[in-house]
Amino acid sequence: QVQLVESGGGLVQAGGSLSLSCAASGGTFSSYGMGWFRQAPGKEREFVAAISWSGGSTSYADSVKGRFTISRDNAKNTVNLQMNSLKPEDTAVYYCASSYRTSTRYAERDYAYWGQGTQVTVSS
Repeated sequence: QVQLVESGGGLVQAGGSLSLSCAASGGTFSSYGMGWFRQAPGKEREFVAAISWSGGSTSYADSVKGRFTISRDNAKNTVNLQMNSLKPEDTAVYYCASSYRTSTRYAERDYAYWGQGTQVTVSS
């Protein structure tokens, strides 16, 4: 059983930056892809970014491409999401997830374990 704990959320003004971190325990972290998803109020959860098991491949939603960067440290069992040039529409609960697969995956069905989420609020 893998446990995922997100941290780093908070309140930031538009144009600002935040860095989210996800700490994994209880499994073989370095064997699987990882992803970040988000859910805004009244909306379905959506894909944000993903990274392969080695960190050699990344994928991003079009809405965050060029502004967000996903990375991982397999020695520390962490995956991070650096968010720059934040917009009010980035406001959401952000979830870290561990995939069944080694590659980058977009669909929720490809993820086995989820964190509890961390709130990101971007004010205009």
